[in-house]
Amino acid sequence: MSDPMTRSRRAAKDNGAPAVDEQRIQAAVREILLAVGEDPDREGLRETPARVGRMYAELFAGVHKDPRIYLKKTFTQKYDEMVLVKDIGFDSMCEHHLLPFMGKAHIAYLPNGKIVGLSKLARVVEVLSRRPQVQERMTEELADSLMDELDARGVGVILEATHTCMTIRGIRKANSLCTTSAMRGSFQTNQSSRAELMALIYGSR
Repeated sequence: MSDPMTRSRRAAKDNGAPAVDEQRIQAAVREILLAVGEDPDREGLRETPARVGRMYAELFAGVHKDPRIYLKKTFTQKYDEMVLVKDIGFDSMCEHHLLPFMGKAHIAYLPNGKIVGLSKLARVVEVLSRRPQVQERMTEELADSLMDELDARGVGVILEATHTCMTIRGIRKANSLCTTSAMRGSFQTNQSSRAELMALIYGSR
């Protein structure tokens, strides 16, 4: 049976993406442990660099992947009302501190003669979340990908997330929540469409 590092490299190769250099990550983690005054050779830390290497390979698996590939297969359907998928969970990494932020995405679009499988929306979120970034950019990239690939009449994306760079360090405000939105097409120009979207997501909240 192949080791986890070999499997991660093979998976990256199969997806046409360069492999994450886990050996380099391990060396860097070892240096960090030394820099904070720890002994990377003590029992509890001896395997930590390898664990972190595998973890980063997983957390950053979307760096070299194109999320739009999941939107290429569509179905012809004369449906012209809103399609909304709520509460798509995601975890990502803030590029400023390399600390995680996690939350949920709400994605809606107004079809223009074709629809996409609902699971594909979640897959797009998953790919975009697996890279160092800021929530604002992730929100806009989601909206633009859907608008372009689906040729939709409108797209609305709302992300709600808790950022550990605010909850466990710095200002340490545990209950803070960041909400970002990106509206395209009818959701941007038509107030009633936007109001319907908000009502479906938040109800009377």
